[in-house]
Amino acid sequence: MQCPASPMGRLWLSLLVGVVSALPAAAADAPAVVWLGRFGQGLEPFAEVRLKADLTPNRFERQRWEGEAALVVHSEGSMSLMARDVTLDFRQTPVLCWRWRVDAPLKTADMQRRSGDDYAARLYLSLRLPDADKSLALRAQLRVARALFGPQVPDAALNYVWDNRQPVGTEAPNAYTDRTRMLVLRSGAEAAGRWVDERRDVGADARRLFGPQAQAAQLAVTADTDNTGERARAGFAQIHAVGAGQACQFE
Repeated sequence: MQCPASPMGRLWLSLLVGVVSALPAAAADAPAVVWLGRFGQGLEPFAEVRLKADLTPNRFERQRWEGEAALVVHSEGSMSLMARDVTLDFRQTPVLCWRWRVDAPLKTADMQRRSGDDYAARLYLSLRLPDADKSLALRAQLRVARALFGPQVPDAALNYVWDNRQPVGTEAPNAYTDRTRMLVLRSGAEAAGRWVDERRDVGADARRLFGPQAQAAQLAVTADTDNTGERARAGFAQIHAVGAGQACQFE
């Protein structure tokens, strides 16, 4: 039997040390999960954002809904958001994962018309762009919008929606502004009435639609019925970001 002091023993010992020392490095290479919405203990740091003083706000609550600790929104001819600031490194954690559900899709909504710009559920990711990427016309447009609606108006936004008529995969400018892009992830009633999982490379969407320097600034969730006057109930749970090759970490 060779002792560690022998040449063969030293060889085996060096190989063992090399394997063991490589394990933490491999683990360190895997990006950490960034949790953005865990609602078991409360809604913080989410806070309600009301877009207009004369607009009836939604009603938000935290509840356990069929096993999920959820942020639940009740909307009835109303609109407001639950939002929080976020900082995401799209190089490390570009994929957003979440669970959501709706009781039913809206009936008369139509994302192609301002009068129909309502959704049973929607998740926003507001983006910040460098000044060098904003034209003079865009800067002027943003100044006007922020004067009317407040400083929360983003430079740009991705809006993932549960629509009632457009097919999954539809992408279009918002009916009010092309600075917000609507992306249909669910449509119709097929998946209504139960929790469904989503996984979306929001970093890739941001680069593709608004340029390579777009950065996440705010995350918001809601249901939206102020234009159609309809009624909706939606839930959101387990919102988190992971690496491009990493599985969602649903609990």
